[in-house]
Amino acid sequence: MLEDIIAYQGHEGAYSHLACRHVHPEMTARACSSFVAAMMEVEQGKAKLAMIPLENSTAGRVEEIYRQMPKTKLHIVGEHFEPVNHCLVGVPGTRLEQLRTVGSHPQALAQCHDRIRTLNLEPVAKLDTAGAALEVSERGDPSHCAIASSLAAELYGLEILQQNVQDVVGNTTRFLILSATSHMPAYQPGKDYITSMMFKVRNIPAALYKALGGFATNNVNLVKLESYMAGGTLRESTFHLDVAAHPDQRSMQLALQELDFFGVDIRNLGTYEAHPFRHDHEMIE
Repeated sequence: MLEDIIAYQGHEGAYSHLACRHVHPEMTARACSSFVAAMMEVEQGKAKLAMIPLENSTAGRVEEIYRQMPKTKLHIVGEHFEPVNHCLVGVPGTRLEQLRTVGSHPQALAQCHDRIRTLNLEPVAKLDTAGAALEVSERGDPSHCAIASSLAAELYGLEILQQNVQDVVGNTTRFLILSATSHMPAYQPGKDYITSMMFKVRNIPAALYKALGGFATNNVNLVKLESYMAGGTLRESTFHLDVAAHPDQRSMQLALQELDFFGVDIRNLGTYEAHPFRHDHEMIE
C-alpha cells in the first residue's frame, strides 16, 4: 500500500535506509537507484514519502539535491538528523595490512579522508555506501574493503574491521522528508519551526541584501542560505533559504513581504517542526 512505503536512494543498509527505520519504523523502506528515482516514486504516487539527504556536517551539501528540487513539486514535511558511524568493512578474516582499495559513496570517502590516507588505501567512488559493501561481499577479495554502516555489514555478511572511521566526531547527516502533499503544521507558540524556501532576486543592485533585509528588521533568524546556478547559465542564481519561523507568525509575514518585493519565483518548499537535534546543538535560538 502507498501509505506503507517510504523511498530512499541506495541499497539496503544505506544510511538513508537507517534514517527511514529510525523515523518511520512502521513503514516499508523501498530502495531506489538514485535520488531522482526515490523522489519520482512519491511524485508518481508509488510511495508516500521519500527520505533524502541534503547535507553533512563534515562533507557539506549534496549538490544533486539542490539541482533537483526546482524540478520537483514535492513538499518538505519534516527533517531528520542522523548520526553517522562509518565502518570499515571487509571479507571475514581480512587483516588491515591486506587492504589496498576502499569503495564508498564520494561523500563517505570525503568524510573519512584522513583515515583512508593513514591506512594507505586507494579510494574508489561508488554510487552508495551499501552498494559498495555489497560489491565487497560479491567479490570476496580481501584486498578490497568498503566504508559503510554496521547494518550493511550485517546484511551482506561482512566483518567490521574498524568502527568510527570518520575524521570528525559528531559527523551527522541532515535528511529532508518529502511528500506529494503539503502538511504544514498549525502554529503553536513555544514550538520551533523551520520554513524552507527557494527564490531568485530581481536584477537590481543589492537585490539579495534588500530581499533578506526584512528578516533582520523583523528579528527572524536565518539558519541557512545556499546559492547555486540553475537553468544552464552563469547569469542567474537560485537561493535556498531556511528560516526559524512559521508563516503564521506576524514577524515572518512582514519579512516575507520584503522578500516578495525584491525576489522572484518565490516558492515555499515546506514548513515543519524543528528537529530536536537543533536544540541539543544550539543550531537555533
